[in-house]
Amino acid sequence: MNASPITWLLSLMLLFLTTEAGLFEPKVHVLIYNYLQNGTDLTIHCKSKNDDLGVHLLTYRNDYEFKFRPSILLDTWFYCSMQWNRTMHWFDIYTSKRDTCTFCLWNVRPKGTCLVEYKKVTCYSWNANA
Repeated sequence: MNASPITWLLSLMLLFLTTEAGLFEPKVHVLIYNYLQNGTDLTIHCKSKNDDLGVHLLTYRNDYEFKFRPSILLDTWFYCSMQWNRTMHWFDIYTSKRDTCTFCLWNVRPKGTCLVEYKKVTCYSWNANA
């Protein structure tokens, strides 16, 4: 017995609603902004356990952005190495357990990174070198 067109339509609507409006996590948009001083360029390389986003050069006051859909298991983790003036630092730019933002704006500063949310700025130090 073939499925009726109404059954197909209802199935497609259900699939759309579960992926875009609820059962799955919404997409996260990460924007990393070079807020270093004196026109300093920033080289950034972000990765997760599944994705290598490559190396990017951010000139002073420019940005790099990426989007992803976090895991419903709350184990999504992106980290970035950041290098300027022959110094290297790294930072966990997104972790599901810490971050609740869906638009995560990060300002990279010499002493660490700052998450800028509506009327709130939270600054973090660089990760310790292992």
